[in-house]
Amino acid sequence: MTSTIKSITLLRQRMIDDMRMRKLSPKTQAGYIRVVKRFAAFLGRSPDTASDEDLRRYQLHLVEHGISPISLNATLTGLKFLFETTLNHPELLANPYLTHTINIHLKTICCAIKNLRVALHLEK
Repeated sequence: MTSTIKSITLLRQRMIDDMRMRKLSPKTQAGYIRVVKRFAAFLGRSPDTASDEDLRRYQLHLVEHGISPISLNATLTGLKFLFETTLNHPELLANPYLTHTINIHLKTICCAIKNLRVALHLEK
């Protein structure tokens, strides 16, 4: 009788431990692991060997393949966690191009609040 035990790399285990120590939600942890797994597949090697140019090429690859701004930001956030926290190499993601979806959402919310205040006659 054979038993199959799924082994994980030391890097993945370290990242999982880092996320658990910071009490990230299981959904966030799964998302970050998925991001790193896809990046490793793109590289064809362990992500701890990546250079800033590799990260730039990956970001361009994602954009060329039509990734949405929200998904791009989520991807960069997961990679940022890996490089800043787990690998202690914050310089590799010092200048990621994060899209401005947050600012768009804030403007929409502010506009809605203003319209509500006008509707309630609290503001002209």
